[in-house]
Amino acid sequence: MPRSPDERQAAALSYKQGQYAPVVVARGSGITAEAIIACAHEAGVYVHESPELVTLLMQVDTDQYIPPELYRAVAEILVWLYAMEKNATEG
Repeated sequence: MPRSPDERQAAALSYKQGQYAPVVVARGSGITAEAIIACAHEAGVYVHESPELVTLLMQVDTDQYIPPELYRAVAEILVWLYAMEKNATEG
């Protein structure tokens, strides 16, 4: 069942080459989640919707690395995202 806007959750990650792992830079639900998503759209940042992953990321404190259990899921999203960005710049 889809969440209502009041129940919507969002988490934002940042990853820079050389970092140990991606970092949760923002997370929230309801109006905070909507603001995170709006900021991402305004900045041209891709928004991936995965309720299961967001639920897990909501358990990570802001400014903390994601736990090793989430490396694979996040890595798969990053690989897909980099491929999309590469295709967009080439074509």
